[in-house]
Amino acid sequence: MKIGIFGGTFNPPHIGHIQSSRAAAEQLGLDLLVVVPSGIPPHKPLPDGTPPAKMRLDMAKAAFGELQNTIVSEIEINSTNPAYTVDTTAAIARSYPDSKLYMLVGSDMYLTLNEWKDSDKLLRHITPAVFSRSPDGMDSIARYSHKLRSRYGTETETIRSESIDISSSELRQMLPERKGLRYITDTIYSYIIQNRLYCAKPDWDWLRGRAYSMLNPERVPHVAGCEEEALRLAKRWSLDLDDARESAILHDITKRLSPAENVRILEDHGIPAGKLEFAEEKLLHAQTAAALAKSLFGVSDEVAGAIRWHTTGRAGMSALEKIIYLADYIEPERDFSDVGALRLAAYEDLDRALKMGLEMSVKDMEARGITPNRTTFDALKDLG
Repeated sequence: MKIGIFGGTFNPPHIGHIQSSRAAAEQLGLDLLVVVPSGIPPHKPLPDGTPPAKMRLDMAKAAFGELQNTIVSEIEINSTNPAYTVDTTAAIARSYPDSKLYMLVGSDMYLTLNEWKDSDKLLRHITPAVFSRSPDGMDSIARYSHKLRSRYGTETETIRSESIDISSSELRQMLPERKGLRYITDTIYSYIIQNRLYCAKPDWDWLRGRAYSMLNPERVPHVAGCEEEALRLAKRWSLDLDDARESAILHDITKRLSPAENVRILEDHGIPAGKLEFAEEKLLHAQTAAALAKSLFGVSDEVAGAIRWHTTGRAGMSALEKIIYLADYIEPERDFSDVGALRLAAYEDLDRALKMGLEMSVKDMEARGITPNRTTFDALKDLG
């Protein structure tokens, strides 16, 4: 068998890793590719903010899972001690006796191979396969290849890869700025956002796309209008614009679900539903949207709270909760009696506007024979 060994921190794995792996498998005619996420690298510490080993393993399995004849090994990542390549390759060789082993490395790492631990032993039983992204580095690779052949009898294979030139460290810097989406598969990006790894913040178009796909199409204009209004209110009242935008985009993501589906979400998240009256069934989406916003999109407690209370209000509402309640009420698509007065009040006195909105809501529900939720009365009492 021809076996390729591709090690690295994969912190996070990106499409450059995947494209390089695919090129190596094709050009070397590999029967098997073994991807080895490192646990404790011996040459340098993992950077601050690195996810736990289990999460990096999960990402590696998701990233490389689409490649044929590929496995992700846990040999290093589960170790509590620094792992050296010479030991890892020896262990893989024992598992696949009589196989030809290729070690896939970037050009920078390749040019230091003779400095690695027990390099003489390592280079006598593996064949380096170095990725070359440009002709500029070929001279250095050729000179170093001659050096390894003379000293160790080691031949070097060169993998020509047109992969995107991006590093994991560059990607880690992009993610908190809502950038880098195009360098990661959607599965990995979703995982990173879900767990807010690397202090990542979601790309706005990606978040809208995900949220809108969960809505009935006719509700999309309302959600877009709510986002627009929430941003205006956040600027007026000097609140965090990103929190306002996230809250507005996600506030109705479970609106189209049936009461039974919403109850199931609550149960899945360990939230007791209890016995529900009809009016309460109509309010379930606020609870479930908040729960899914946290579990699927990793939103903060503040954003989840704004989503949770956007239909009923509550006593002691935060400023963010107030503006999302009002944005939902007065966004440009809304057209009802007194909406103009409510819009005006929202930019003059936030508490006065909130009280107006809550009173309008109570009046509307009572007119339709619906008993308002008690938290709405609590909110009104709190406002005085």
